[in-house]
Amino acid sequence: MTSDRPPGHEHRARVDLPDWMRHPTPRRRTPARYLDDLIESWPALRAARRAVWHWRGRTRWSESHPHLVAVLSFAVAAVLGTALVTGAYYLLALATSGEY
Repeated sequence: MTSDRPPGHEHRARVDLPDWMRHPTPRRRTPARYLDDLIESWPALRAARRAVWHWRGRTRWSESHPHLVAVLSFAVAAVLGTALVTGAYYLLALATSGEY
């Protein structure tokens, strides 16, 4: 008698991991890890670190208003570019006239 159901999950044999995967070497003690332990051991430094993380994770105004920032950036770049080109022509005119 055959069943219409597909066979159930077949158990696979356990894979033996190499020793270096089962017992990895401990983390190296670098200056950054010493500094991290120092910061975590002092409550004031730990609170300051958390405040910096919170501040960096905020939503910036440019992320909440991307179209307005794009238009303003274009206008600022156009004004600065025009001023630089005009200044270069002015300096060129002074150099060619000999009045500098």
